[in-house]
Amino acid sequence: MKKNNHASNRRAFIKKAGLAAAGISVAPYILPSGRLFAPTGMRSSEHVVMVAFAGGVRQQESVLQRYLDDSQGEPYPGNIMYNMFDGTPPENKIVFGTGTGGLNPIPSILSQTIESQGTIFREISALSAGHFGGLNSLVQGSTVTTQGLKQRPINPTIFEYLRRHGGYSATDVWFVGNGIGNSTPLLNHSAHADYGAAYAGNFFAPTVTFGSSGNQFMADAKIYHPENELTPMYKLKTFLDLQFQSLTTAGGGLGNTEDEKQNIKAFMKAMYAKVSDGTLDLPPVTDNGDLYTMGFAVEVLKWFKPAFMMVNLSAVDSCHSNFSNYLAALHRADHAVGHLWNSIQTGIPELSGQTSIICTPECGRNLQPNNILDQNEWLAFDHSDSNSLRAWTAMAGSGIPEGLSVGSETNPVGRVSDSMMTVADLLGVKPEVQAAGMTAPGTMSLLDQI
Repeated sequence: MKKNNHASNRRAFIKKAGLAAAGISVAPYILPSGRLFAPTGMRSSEHVVMVAFAGGVRQQESVLQRYLDDSQGEPYPGNIMYNMFDGTPPENKIVFGTGTGGLNPIPSILSQTIESQGTIFREISALSAGHFGGLNSLVQGSTVTTQGLKQRPINPTIFEYLRRHGGYSATDVWFVGNGIGNSTPLLNHSAHADYGAAYAGNFFAPTVTFGSSGNQFMADAKIYHPENELTPMYKLKTFLDLQFQSLTTAGGGLGNTEDEKQNIKAFMKAMYAKVSDGTLDLPPVTDNGDLYTMGFAVEVLKWFKPAFMMVNLSAVDSCHSNFSNYLAALHRADHAVGHLWNSIQTGIPELSGQTSIICTPECGRNLQPNNILDQNEWLAFDHSDSNSLRAWTAMAGSGIPEGLSVGSETNPVGRVSDSMMTVADLLGVKPEVQAAGMTAPGTMSLLDQI
């Protein structure tokens, strides 16, 4: 069992971090406004990756490692997320792996779990039991009840805070989504008058851009004849509109410079070649959209070396109607994180040892099931009750204390919105985000709660 002497560990960590930071110079940056600016906070990490376990993750099957014991009335506990959490995998009723019936668990990628490498907040509070509110709490640090679906966030996002107050360029800040439906593409910047599109992060949906439609219209960069090939031209226009209309509405376009635009174009061309050649850096198992998305997220890290990247995973949303598929998706989300963190540490020298990872579900799921049975006659779960407001956060890497466990089922510590403030803290813009005063009351950096 881990030591829980937070005060002494925190003091030791601060002393160590302070010594390391003494050798770091805080250089001024040129913002899109042309103004020289130096962030007032101390940056303790050069790069941060946030993984959003979007779709709703129950505490019971994830951090609490109860598998079927607290869901289906079957006494079979076990840890199906062993790249992230310490704990023994289930020994019975295996359905979450590969092969017929999911009988073969996916081998662990990491030799040390994220938990053992960093700090885990075992019980935090979600701000919303819904997907959109949950995602907004991760990108805004708040969830505004008057904000509807398919609308820009009302308050600034972490992408905008970093670019405006940290001086980062557009290609330093990325949101890798798992699709362009609903509100996902709208979360890369807000409608706030003081921030907005000029400070947006680049949004990229690999499963669309490199899916069947993207491959059909964009892979070969074909030039259509304006008189004889109007039909494919209009199809291409429709495809592009569906992908990027959210980026070109009121507020102007993203602040990519001409050089950045050319770099993005070169990246996309290289990715189409990798797709064609089968050389993408994909996880060892890639049999759902989350894993495919994570492979491209790794490619973004390799190419752009961004200061911040958020990756959205959502296959666990299958829990509404198929509990077995949800378990498999949760196992694969863990596999995706293992591949991401291993790639950062062993395959991208510029990021190794200088990157932090933060993993947080947007919300939890209900304590009691609905009445939908899956192929194993197991009941499914929605998200609407108090159990849906239970979540966790695991983080590791540069600037994160090692081997700490904070909070418990009976003693929640932290909130989902704190992940956003922790990113701001690690990258040196926490004072500016706090001064803006637009996060949910009580939102703090998790590092200040250890």
